[in-house]
Amino acid sequence: MYDRMQELNTENLEKIHAASMNLLKNTGVAFNDDEALEIFKQNGHRVEGTTVFFEESDIKKALESAPKRFTVHARNPEKNVEIGEDDFVFVPGYGAPFVIDAQGDQRQATMEDYDKFCKLVQTSKYINMNGWMMVEPADMPHDTVHLDLNLSNMLLCDKPFMGSPVSRQGALDGIEMAGILWGGKENIMNKTVSVSLINSLSPLQFSDEMVGALIELVRHGQACVVASLIMAGGSGPVTLDGVLALQNAEILAGITLAQLVKPGAPVVYGSTSSAMDMKTGALSIGAPELSKNIHYVGQIARYYGLPSRAGGGLTDALFTDAQAGAESALALSTAVRSGINFMLHSCGILGSYIAMNFEKFIVDEEICGMVQNMIKPLALTDDSIDLDIIKEVGIGGQYLTHPKTFKLCRTEFYTPGLMSRMNSDSWVKAGKQRIDQVAEDKVTQRLASYAKPDIDPEIEKKLIQYVEDRKKG
Repeated sequence: MYDRMQELNTENLEKIHAASMNLLKNTGVAFNDDEALEIFKQNGHRVEGTTVFFEESDIKKALESAPKRFTVHARNPEKNVEIGEDDFVFVPGYGAPFVIDAQGDQRQATMEDYDKFCKLVQTSKYINMNGWMMVEPADMPHDTVHLDLNLSNMLLCDKPFMGSPVSRQGALDGIEMAGILWGGKENIMNKTVSVSLINSLSPLQFSDEMVGALIELVRHGQACVVASLIMAGGSGPVTLDGVLALQNAEILAGITLAQLVKPGAPVVYGSTSSAMDMKTGALSIGAPELSKNIHYVGQIARYYGLPSRAGGGLTDALFTDAQAGAESALALSTAVRSGINFMLHSCGILGSYIAMNFEKFIVDEEICGMVQNMIKPLALTDDSIDLDIIKEVGIGGQYLTHPKTFKLCRTEFYTPGLMSRMNSDSWVKAGKQRIDQVAEDKVTQRLASYAKPDIDPEIEKKLIQYVEDRKKG
């Protein structure tokens, strides 16, 4: 297979691995959680204060027990997804405190915005898994908002969803609610029904919130993406080479803890590290360095036999414009072509994670469909080549009116739902709409067509009651 992007050879991969092993053995990783430190001690790790040290044998043992692929179960079994090896999922944006509206104005996100994104996920042909905290609602109490996000995920969409890793208690709440949804916690202990994002705190740390959430999620059979987001030149080395070694050490340390808690726990190797803009000091996720990192992350994850996570439709742009389209398409297509299995932020993100945008959700979604079509392999059979038709039409003939063209014209090619293929006259007559304007209309149409998926009324009642009881304390 030929690709102009660098394919890491065995020597390259072993070099990165050796550098990470050196860091893990001699510098260590800080875990700011007492239970995690006790777990490491009980398994023979050297622990000094909050710093844990790793031998290569510890990492190897963890990698041997981590699965190469796993199923995430939806409450609608027809929408279960597979993660790992050749299977991948598109997941919406994550963690944005703001919404940028169709006019480019930024405002604080609300719970209504979150619910709208759940509805867009439910009605999407290409986004096959719901996210978590697509936006952070400013109109809800911070301490309990995770309960409302879980409830919306479970009631408004019947696709698989991400879990709530905001804290140990947040993770437990998500587990309790998933238990209600599946008729008892015992029914999910060995059945993955959520995937949660556990981020390191670079360089070489994990916060108590993340570690506590990881332990509880893994203990209860739920999958975790262990991820590192390093700003090259800020929270990590200025060279991408050094970033790969540092983030690898952090990710492997987190995966090792997961396997110590529950051998065989489903985990995903993840990163969206990129460059720090040296003029502003801000993270740039529209940079080519992000796409390079995506490409390497996929290769390193395969080297370890793990599913991978990297970014999707990522941009620094603050409007759904040409910059947003170019940067997002580059990152998303690189992720798909590089074998990434869990594509978080596939749609909706603007401004280096600062905001979500409904119109960009629709545009990014279309890119997801186009990329899916791009990687669809040719059949290359006698029937698909069909020499008889080529000979029949012969020299100088035409295929437009041939019966096979009529038979396949609606299914053979990708048909865009958003991108314009009109000629100039038609475009002028249609009002000269830019793609963001067309997307704005599509958002309205999609939300109007939304129908809440069926759910057992007793289960819905129990979920709502759980949230109400927890809010009362």
